Amino acid sequence: MDCYGPQHWWPAKEPFEVIAGAILTQSTAWVNVEKAIANLKTAGALTPEALRHRSQHEVAELIYSCGYYNTKALKLKAFARWLGDYYNDDLDKLFAGDVETLRRQLLSIYGIGPETADSIILYAANKPVFVIDAYTRRIISRIG
Repeated sequence: MDCYGPQHWWPAKEPFEVIAGAILTQSTAWVNVEKAIANLKTAGALTPEALRHRSQHEVAELIYSCGYYNTKALKLKAFARWLGDYYNDDLDKLFAGDVETLRRQLLSIYGIGPETADSIILYAANKPVFVIDAYTRRIISRIG
């Protein structure tokens, strides 16, 4: 991967922003996720600790633009709570393990499915996985 240099596949400044984006982009156009992330940043709520200290309603209001905001607020808060409980908010410690263990852990968190887990592993943890999304499934089904 290093031989190609930065590819900028995921427009985020740091790993937690990637994780929030991966959760927020579920069934949503990226332009609406960008608005939600900007709202979280402006409110100082784009950290695991800040998300844990805000009510679900407050988080939902900040991410309203990305749709399914009540459910996605629960998902963001669930990830933030899990990261605090198990890794003391240390993403480096979380990402230090192997891909299989990391994927299994992520899938145990409310709101993290296979595509979201793989996106987090690839774009936030910088580990080599293949993200299978709706477009990939469509191509594979047409090829056979």
